[in-house]
Amino acid sequence: MNQILKTLKPALLCFIIMTVLCGVLYPGLVTGIAQAAFPFQANGSMIAVTLSDGARKEYGSELIAQEFTKPEYLIGRPMAVTNLSPAGPEQKKLVQDRIAWWRAFDPGNSAKIPSDLVMASGSGFDPNISPEAAEYQVSRIARARGIGEASVRNAITECTSGRFLGFWGDPGVNVLKVNLMLDGLTENE
Repeated sequence: MNQILKTLKPALLCFIIMTVLCGVLYPGLVTGIAQAAFPFQANGSMIAVTLSDGARKEYGSELIAQEFTKPEYLIGRPMAVTNLSPAGPEQKKLVQDRIAWWRAFDPGNSAKIPSDLVMASGSGFDPNISPEAAEYQVSRIARARGIGEASVRNAITECTSGRFLGFWGDPGVNVLKVNLMLDGLTENE
């Protein structure tokens, strides 16, 4: 019995110390630094808009996709996380179904559908689409809203981010920001 207590005492002490260090102090320190240095990002990168009555309303995170399905909105990537083989028959059928959906949704558009509109991202919640995917939707959005295509393109351009450091990654269009701008909820410069 004495041997068991000799073994358990250091193990229990180590467990308590590591719990306090890794479960309380470290997360508290990192959270405090994040709140002080990067409050917007630390709080979820929420897009908030001041309404006409002075109240602020949060519409969503600029880092997590929102689902839009109405013709007057820019529609993002499919929101699905699947472990399908890129070359498998299930993935092929899923992509064909999504192509059929786009053709039925916008029957007047015979342009090639950009791949990011029919294939989900790795996370399944990518908030951005390619400029090509945004351009594919310009005519439909303009018709549905009764505005000129130039106004839609201006909103898309305003919400397009370039490559990181000028060379890394691809440009992206934030779908939520474009839709808020088109709704007149954000300022269009």
